Amino acid sequence: MHQIIFNYFPALTTKQQEQFAQIGDLYKEWNARINVVSRKDIDEIYTNHILHSLAIAKVMEFAPGSKILDVGTGGGLPGLPLAILYPEVDFHLVDSIGKKIKVVNEIASALGLNNVKGEQKRAEEITSKYDFVVSRAVTAMPRFVEWIKGKFEKENKNPFPNGVLYLKGGDLTEELTNFPKAKLFDISDYFEEDFFETKKVVYLDQKDL
Repeated sequence: MHQIIFNYFPALTTKQQEQFAQIGDLYKEWNARINVVSRKDIDEIYTNHILHSLAIAKVMEFAPGSKILDVGTGGGLPGLPLAILYPEVDFHLVDSIGKKIKVVNEIASALGLNNVKGEQKRAEEITSKYDFVVSRAVTAMPRFVEWIKGKFEKENKNPFPNGVLYLKGGDLTEELTNFPKAKLFDISDYFEEDFFETKKVVYLDQKDL
C-alpha cells in the first residue's frame, strides 16, 4: 500500500520511508476509535488521503524554515504527510474539533514528528503569521479566504509568493469567480490513479485574496 508513496517520491530517506509505512496503520488504528476518515475509505488511505495530501508538494517544494498553517486539518490531512516530507518546515495544524486534534497529536508523536503542533482552534482565532496556508476542501474558497486573510508573512522564501495552497475537486469556476488570478494545477498531471481525475491544487497569492 505505502509503496505508492515511494513510487512518486523516490528520494525519501530511510526514516521518511519508515514514517510513511507506519502512518497508514496509525490512521486505521485511530479511525476505529475516532472517525477522522470515512470508514468506507480507510482501506484507500494511501491513495485517497496521504498521496492526495502530497499533491501540494508536487506543485511547490517548501523551503527549510517555512511556516505552514493547515486549517480544518481533521485528522491531520494534508499537514501530517507534508510534515514527514518536509522535516525542516514547521506545521501548525488546527481544527475546531478537539478529538480530531487528539488524533493529530497522537499520530505525530508516534511518528516522532517534532515539526508539528496540533491545536483545537478556529482559523479566525489565530494571530500568528505563516508563509502558506494549506487545506483540503474544508469550505468554499470565498469563506475560506475570510478566515485566513492577514495571516501571512510579508517576506517570501519559497518558489511562489506566500499564499494559499488548497486541495479541491470538481468544477471550481463559480467558487473562484472573485479570484481571477487563482492558478489551478491538475493533480492528474502528477499522479495517474483514477481518483485524481478531477482533483486540483488551487494556488492563490496572498495579495490576490
